[in-house]
Amino acid sequence: MARDKIIDVIAFGQEIGKLGFDIDQGKSFFQYNPEFLESGKYSKLFPFIFKRTKPTQVFTEYQQETFQGLPPMIADSLPDTFGNIIFQEWLTSRGIQKVTPLEQLAYVADRGMGALEYKPVKELPNTSSINIEDIITILEKVLKLKEDTSGAALDELSLLNVFKIGTSAGGARPKILISEHKKTGKIIEGDRETSEDYHHYLVKLHLDDNDGYNKEKVEYAYYLLAQEAGIDMMPSKLIENKHFATLRYDRQHGEKQHVLTVTGLTGWDFKSQPENSSYENVFKVALGLEVPHKDLQELFKRMVFNVVFRNVDDHLKNHSFIYNKEKDSWNLAPAYDLTYALNPLFTFKTTSRALSINGMRTEITLKDLLAIAEEFIIKNPKGIIDDVLSLIPRWIELAKELEIPENIISKIGKDFVVIT
Repeated sequence: MARDKIIDVIAFGQEIGKLGFDIDQGKSFFQYNPEFLESGKYSKLFPFIFKRTKPTQVFTEYQQETFQGLPPMIADSLPDTFGNIIFQEWLTSRGIQKVTPLEQLAYVADRGMGALEYKPVKELPNTSSINIEDIITILEKVLKLKEDTSGAALDELSLLNVFKIGTSAGGARPKILISEHKKTGKIIEGDRETSEDYHHYLVKLHLDDNDGYNKEKVEYAYYLLAQEAGIDMMPSKLIENKHFATLRYDRQHGEKQHVLTVTGLTGWDFKSQPENSSYENVFKVALGLEVPHKDLQELFKRMVFNVVFRNVDDHLKNHSFIYNKEKDSWNLAPAYDLTYALNPLFTFKTTSRALSINGMRTEITLKDLLAIAEEFIIKNPKGIIDDVLSLIPRWIELAKELEIPENIISKIGKDFVVIT
């Protein structure tokens, strides 16, 4: 049996267990560190899939692209679409065609999102401080189907700079992780520091204006709307009036925070399993994690916001939970990726939601929302719905203040759902 090398899984400075991989069969193996189990610490770190037992556990069912054969909570550490593009480009520049999932985790090492770390580490040379415009120049060339793959702008060091600060962030849009010194304003790679001397940001980059509008400004307008709705989000801002920057909730109080998406917690693939992609299931995960009832109220408000403001891309990886290591408990993580995910320049006859509501993916009604409220004992659901609906006029005001083009403001606004 051809097994890949074994790597250690680390959390909060402790070895939690070891992970192995069978390249031929795509199987993964996990075994808890007996000393960790016997300590009784962090008993709810992996609440659903890993059994807290000493024998090796084998995983054969996670063959989808999302998991690459790894246990879902470990696969959550892998880069998503954009990160993979940059990662593969950097490997190609070094003459490497393919790496195994375990090797990829070794490159993620201690630089990934959340608190999980992997050893032994594939060492990366240090790079200089960050210039966002230089990064964008490199990204534009990489993402334009490698039209220009020669010259200094695409050498290994340049790609390394982007790789280190970009590959651990999920999603399809270009983004980087940076840390900004609170006193000096100096920007460095987001994997080097966790201290409270820095603001730790995830930055979504605006690369060009070919679409005729700035998606990052639209997301910032949605952030402002969500704030007015009382939705819990990390403080965010626009950099140079065009790049959307949000403080990372997995870097707080000078420490790494353990965070898992619904996909990572459950093994429900957000790409290929529509039967599992429902708000009811997200609520059930919250109940399984024993979050406080206020988190269920918050989740209901987010659902209503996404329906009203037509965020149809609210899939299972766009809902996360955050672990409190002191209390050995879970909470709903701050909201993220709240935006208008469609192209307002196109006309869509129908658009299905990523998550169904009361079995529906289109034409959501008051009845559907209230069915969720009744099942999960949500207090004052009609009041929550009315509060979100009252914010519809604010879209035009906020979007105009941000100088979003009038035609984009109008087309997005016409797509909002007045729930009746």
